Amino acid sequence: MGAAHTSVPEVLDALKDVSYPADRDRLLTAAREAGASDDVVMALRSIPAEEYGGREEVARAVRDSGPGHATAQRASQARHAGRPGIAQHLRDEPKTPIHEEFDR
Repeated sequence: MGAAHTSVPEVLDALKDVSYPADRDRLLTAAREAGASDDVVMALRSIPAEEYGGREEVARAVRDSGPGHATAQRASQARHAGRPGIAQHLRDEPKTPIHEEFDR
């Protein structure tokens, strides 16, 4: 389930007249014009600001931005050898011979 008390079908119902591709701002505008609830608007605000190619992509984004999203994001970072809160250039990486030469 996406935001607070909103289901994916409710979000998609509010977007039934949208032509794709559409970005998040277009989806928000369409939902408001369709009289969507505040929960539906909040669910759409929580999805990434990118272009969506169809209803399936919007549904996936709404599901992924739900309450467990932070946990999923941390798991993704762990799979890619990154520690949360550490910028890419600060992560532990093996030094190249050039970096070793600069350290001397």
